[in-house]
Amino acid sequence: MKDVPLRNSLAAATAKHPLVRLRGISKRYGDISAVKHLDLDIYRSDFLAILGPSGCGKTTLLRIIGGFVAPTSGTVEIDGKNVTRWGPEKRPTNTVFQGYGLFPHMSVRQNIAYGLKTARRPKPEIQQRVERAIALVRLEEFVDRSIDQLSGGQQQRVSLARALVMEPQVLLLDEPLAALDLKLRQAMQEELRRIHRQIGGTFVFVTHDQGEALGLANRIAVMDEGEIIQEGGPEEIYSAPKTRFVSTFIGEANIFIGSRREGRVHLDTGAIIEAAGPDGPITVVVRPEAMQISRGSLAADVELDGTLVDIIYLGGFVKYIVALRSGQRVAVHNSSGALRRSLSLNDPVKIGWSAEDQRVVEG
Repeated sequence: MKDVPLRNSLAAATAKHPLVRLRGISKRYGDISAVKHLDLDIYRSDFLAILGPSGCGKTTLLRIIGGFVAPTSGTVEIDGKNVTRWGPEKRPTNTVFQGYGLFPHMSVRQNIAYGLKTARRPKPEIQQRVERAIALVRLEEFVDRSIDQLSGGQQQRVSLARALVMEPQVLLLDEPLAALDLKLRQAMQEELRRIHRQIGGTFVFVTHDQGEALGLANRIAVMDEGEIIQEGGPEEIYSAPKTRFVSTFIGEANIFIGSRREGRVHLDTGAIIEAAGPDGPITVVVRPEAMQISRGSLAADVELDGTLVDIIYLGGFVKYIVALRSGQRVAVHNSSGALRRSLSLNDPVKIGWSAEDQRVVEG
């Protein structure tokens, strides 16, 4: 494993030559379509998150890439080779599972070395690669301990080292942090970012945790009902969702329903905004941190009247819940202490937002 700096512009450098190419991939189990005819490119040095709710097909897709599941249709190419019918042992991939899959009767060192021994690599090579992997995941003090003497986070590091020691071209991670508590998850996220930067590898991980995806990945593919709904960088996915599903699944969002006629959107709240596009039903999405709130007038393009019905202190910011005259409840995030001191429950307030902070999606 060599130390390679992570490129700043991955897509631009490798757009013509993805490391992994999925084309027309589908998977059916009887009458159930777990994955529906999708295409996906994964580039060298990507840290790609496949994100979606339970049952959306994301784990099936990961297992198709790894060779554990054969697709019903479509092809899987890795580094220019068609590996669709290859088993996992023949593919240049390795997988870290949620359940770790460690051998309890072996030490940390023995667990990490297991794959290399099975592959009958020379002893000096095994020793050298295992030592590098141990240092990479910072387990030097625990190499001779048995697995049951380790914490959950330490066991996850062993599982990660056991996969990385095989030097896969693509590391697959199947919800690897789901079994850890919040503090350990956050610590392991930092470790995964560090390891990815250090080795410059290609990581693909499955998660249902939006915060994990935003914090780890340089690209996110959002899945729902077997399809990739949107793909892009974290900022693009969060700030410019293409569908109502993406807007509500990635982060918190205020949703305003309306209809567009001749370039004007009439919201159910009574507000009217300008937004070019075809006539028909639309959804306006505004993130809580983009919302403004005041007892007086606002410097906003859209302004609504409401009543402050809840104030929730969340450390870095305060969450205000405002009930509009229509009955809809809207969330506003704001970190101003002066604003907090000026507002009380049941106050009449005005909320609003700038046009540049709204996202209009069809349907």
